[in-house]
This record gives sequence, structure tokens and C-alpha cells, in this order.
Amino acid sequence: MHKVGRSLSLAVLAVSLLSGGALAQGGASGAAGVDRAQAYAAIARLPAFEGVWQADRGSVTALRAAEGKAPLTPQARAMVDAYEAAKERGENLQHEGANCMPVGMPGVMRYPYPIEIIYSPGKVNIVIETHSQVRSIHTDGRPLPEDPDPLFNGSSVGHWEGDTLVVDTNGLSPQISLIAGLHPTENTRISERMHLESPDHLVIETTITDAALFTAPFVTTMGYKLEPSWEIREYICQENNRDAADAEGRPSMDLGLDHSD
Repeated sequence: MHKVGRSLSLAVLAVSLLSGGALAQGGASGAAGVDRAQAYAAIARLPAFEGVWQADRGSVTALRAAEGKAPLTPQARAMVDAYEAAKERGENLQHEGANCMPVGMPGVMRYPYPIEIIYSPGKVNIVIETHSQVRSIHTDGRPLPEDPDPLFNGSSVGHWEGDTLVVDTNGLSPQISLIAGLHPTENTRISERMHLESPDHLVIETTITDAALFTAPFVTTMGYKLEPSWEIREYICQENNRDAADAEGRPSMDLGLDHSD
């Protein structure tokens, strides 16, 4: 009975949080007269996602295995096969992220570096140590943009279903990779369902859909462990924290630091 009551309360809270007036952020009170204190009081009743989380190794291993069995269309399979063939020839051995290019969604949520979740009115913020990035998940009731600018992490909106945060993302940059060798199209969509399996274990189920790339929704699950004593550190990739590559993408020890004009 307690669980049902909590879910109902969260559902009512979600409706409140999704209303534009409840989350207006102009001065001490919003356009509908809901003040800042009320907005933050509502946040305090949301599930305790706040904190620093680290992806667990078992989830990462399972994810890599799943990527090798992704339900790819013939077109997508040809892209991945071409990428793998180039690797066999010694080309394109470096992932974009190895040379300071942000990996984008969904990869940025799966790096071996921590993330921190922070609530604010109308938004769930995910601070990502990798490349010192921030994902903004808008929970103020806005729809996904119909003509989004292509972004590495896309445009994300979310809503609460009981204790679960449901997030939809579109507008992914074609420069990023969904899996190695496979780039998104303008029709790629990513859906995430985030919930606490226990107070220190966050689970995110991610579903990627795109009729041009996948014959069925590609679903994977990642687990994250809460690290209460950790802090997000500064990550400056350009400060020699990268792997060098030549014009063909092959590994190199030459970072270009010794070249003279």
C-alpha cells in the first residue's frame, strides 16, 4: 500500500513539475505564482538520483557483447563491415574520442569515468566528467524539437512515470557513433528509462530506434554504482590527454608538439 501511495504521489508530482508555470524561473515566483521555494520543495520529493555514479564493469562488458549482436539493417551492416575492414587494413584504428572529439550519446553515458546527476527546476542535469560535459534533460513539459540542431548529445526531454525517469532524445550529430562504425541519421531516436534498483544502484535501459539502421529496437541496460565520496574532476582532453593519429587515422606518437614553422 505504501508503494502504491508513493507512486501515485510521484505521478501527481510529475504533472506538477511538467507544468510550465510550476517551473517558470523568472525571479522569486513564476508566471503562475509558484515561487522558487515551492519548485525546489517539489524536487526534494523526487527519487534520490542525485550524486556521483560510476558505470559498473559487468554492464560495460555485457554492452560490448550486445553491440556485436545489434539487429542491423543491410545498409547499417555494410557501414560497420566497411569500418572493420578499414581497421584490418590499418586505417581508422582510433575512435573519435581518442583524439578529443566528444563521443556523444549514447556512448558518453558509458565511459569509464563518473557522471553526476543534479536536479534543478524543470531540468535533470547530468554532469559528465569525460570532456567536462553537461547533458540537460528538460522536464518542463516541452516536446522534442521538430527541427533540432545536430548536437553530440542530442536534445533531450523527460517525464516521470512513478519512480522512473523516461527520457527521449533526437537531433544527434552524424559525427558521433552509435556503435563502432555506425553513425546516426536525422531519424535516430534514443529512449532511456532510469530507475533506482537500490539506493546505491542506478539502472538505465537504453533503446535506439532508426528504421534505416536497425531492424528492431536495439535495447541495452547499464548499471551504475553510487560513489558518495567521489567528485567530478576537470577533464581537459586537449592537454596532451589524447592519442595521436596520422591523416589515415592510424596510431602515431607524433602529437605535433615539436613541429616548427
